[in-house]
Formats: sequence, structure tokens, C-alpha cells
Amino acid sequence: MRIHIGCEMSFDFPQETPLIAMLNVHYSRASDLERPDFLTSNPPVPIESYRDSFGNWCNRFVAPPGRFTFGTDAVIRDPGTFEMSELMAWQHEVRDLPAETLLFLLPSRFCESDLLADDAWRLFGHTPSGIPRVQAVCDFVHNHIVFNYGNARPTRTAAEAYREQSGVCRDFAHLAVTFCRALNIPTRYCTGYISDIGMPKPWASMDFCAWMEVYLGGRWHAFDPRNNAPRIGRILIASGRDAADVPLTHIFGPGLLAGFRVWTDEIVE
Repeated sequence: MRIHIGCEMSFDFPQETPLIAMLNVHYSRASDLERPDFLTSNPPVPIESYRDSFGNWCNRFVAPPGRFTFGTDAVIRDPGTFEMSELMAWQHEVRDLPAETLLFLLPSRFCESDLLADDAWRLFGHTPSGIPRVQAVCDFVHNHIVFNYGNARPTRTAAEAYREQSGVCRDFAHLAVTFCRALNIPTRYCTGYISDIGMPKPWASMDFCAWMEVYLGGRWHAFDPRNNAPRIGRILIASGRDAADVPLTHIFGPGLLAGFRVWTDEIVE
């Protein structure tokens, strides 16, 4: 399957404003792109690209005053099948984990696994370890939080989402990440595209989404507590400890979002 993916963001800036944008497809899917998904802007400005400490591709630039638009557009090849979970992936003992996964056991800005450790073991300590335990976490979070765009806020932590039982996809992901880390499962926060391909219509307007990856059985596995069901065309953009590591945009000054579009559409041959 070929999928047309991309996004466009417009801001109104009162002055020159530095930005970092994290909108490019993750390097693990780069070979599936038919051409590089370069970030472009209108008006054009110099763009410097670099990799952050997690390997994510970032672009930094300075937006001029006034209306400024930037985004990406690409075609990516995808298996076109619903995701399949590996039901027998085992949970590693902490002493046996690769060193590079240990960071994803620790508390972070939005994932206070130390604060929710007692709740995690109370809720999930009786479940079979490995994939079944992670799925139990996703089932709980999916049912515990009510999706509500109007009640979203960028500073909500996992502990606050647990108490308030309301949020958006990043809150679902943060809470599930937090519980899994408290249960000694390395877990990282992910952002990217999730298509509605294969889902019943009518489809809502596209948006980026957040999910998580857990390290079990010697590799990373994707889990999506917000949707809690297999999807077609999940395309990773970035991963880190939580949303503070992988914001779509980081703006160093005042600015007003004036437009936002995301597309991920199957190309019918």
C-alpha cells in the first residue's frame, strides 16, 4: 500500500521567533519513503536539521513576523495490514535489560512512575507478566480516561490524568507509559500518524496521535491505549521519555496557531 502523508501548520508571529519542528518520519521508516519528506516553509527561510539525543530528526529555523506556514508532504509504502501483537514476548528481569533501555524505566516530566508505583502494582501486579500485563494496562487506561479535546491542556501529567479521568491521546499514552515503567517494563512515548484506513466511515479530521512502545522479548512493541485496537498505517515520527522530549513544535516566543492540517490517505492505484 502507498499512503500520502503530510501536515501543514500556520502561525501568526508578532516578531522574529525561533522554532524547532519535529515532523519528519522516523529514521526506522525512512527506507519506506518514496522520496525524502523535507520540511518546507512559506515564506522560505534557512532550515538547519539535526538529530536529537533519541535519534529523532529535528528542524530549527527562525520565523519572520506575520503569517508563517511550514510542513511536510510525502508518500510512504506500508504493508497495508492491521497490526499484529506478539503474544508470547516475555518481560526481561531488570538486571538483564540492555543498558540503552534503562532510561525508559525512570520517572520523567509527565510520567511520574514513582508517584503511581503503588497504584500500578495494586492494579496490575496480579496479571501475567509480559504482553498480557501491558494489554491489561492499556485496557484500564482506555476505559479510565474519557477523551475530551475541550479539556486538554499541555501541562497535564500522568498522575493528574489518572485523578481527573479526562484528556487526549497524549494523556492516555502518558498514563500507560507511567504504569508500565512502575512495573519495570521499559516504555517510551511515541508520536506520529495513525490513519483511518480500514475503519468504518465517516472519518474525523486527521490529527497526529500519541502511543507507546514497550521493550519485551528483545525488541520494542507498539501499544495504543487511546484506540486500543489494531490499525493500518501507523507511522512513527519520534519517540522519547514523554511529550516534553518530542513536541511537534517548540516555539521560543509568542505566536498564535492560525491553521493546522494533517493528511494520511491511501493512494488507490
